[in-house]
Amino acid sequence: MRFVRFQTGRDLPRYGWVYEEKVGPIDGSIFDEFRRQEATLPLESVRLLAPVVPSKIICIGRNYADHAYEQGVEVPEIPLIFLKPPSAVIGTGAAIEIPPQSQLVEHEAELAVVIGREGRWISLEEAKNHILGYTIGNDVTARDLQRRDGQWTRGKGFDTFCPLGPWIETDLDPADALIRCRVDGEIRQMASTRDMVFTVPQLVAFVSSVMRLLPGDVILTGTPAGIGPLEAGNKVEITIEGIGSLINPVRNAITGQNT
Repeated sequence: MRFVRFQTGRDLPRYGWVYEEKVGPIDGSIFDEFRRQEATLPLESVRLLAPVVPSKIICIGRNYADHAYEQGVEVPEIPLIFLKPPSAVIGTGAAIEIPPQSQLVEHEAELAVVIGREGRWISLEEAKNHILGYTIGNDVTARDLQRRDGQWTRGKGFDTFCPLGPWIETDLDPADALIRCRVDGEIRQMASTRDMVFTVPQLVAFVSSVMRLLPGDVILTGTPAGIGPLEAGNKVEITIEGIGSLINPVRNAITGQNT
């Protein structure tokens, strides 16, 4: 099933489900009990929002060996985790904003895990029972600030630096899904999730040994090699096999203009 958060006109955002390019509202909580209404709204007639409002976004650094090598660093022996603030989240179609503090903002295409059930000290065997589904994430990074600061909060934490979408796919095998990232139609990143150093169950188990995972929390599972710069006027399209495409334009933060 595909869960969306959507908005029509000036109505409040709500959850829905997608069937044959149409959206049906959902009554109740997708993390508990809910009832689906008939899918009658054409997908193009609604505004898709970020499919989840997380209490926290846990990111995994250097989880693809080729990406670690292109950065000139070693592959971690245990998952390398950091956080992005929820205020960084935007949905598909919303603009990534280049902050004036940075001269080098880069894309990072990632499979995102959406937690469905609260848990702490989750075992490998139980990890899948705590996952609601999967979406697409872009761990946008001000690379120059990341390197300058020595820690990653500022370089990873600007508003609009965490696009998520277009929806949550509950029926996906995360072990071998193809990830592609295009900027203005040019392929920048292409790899399979089978190349991850640490698997999705391993990541859920590890993160839950540090902090309690809550329904709606997101784990960004790391990016493959091929990261590259973004400039105002670009369009970033990240596609993951079995999910769909997350598409975001890029603009400057101060002027809001494309040039």
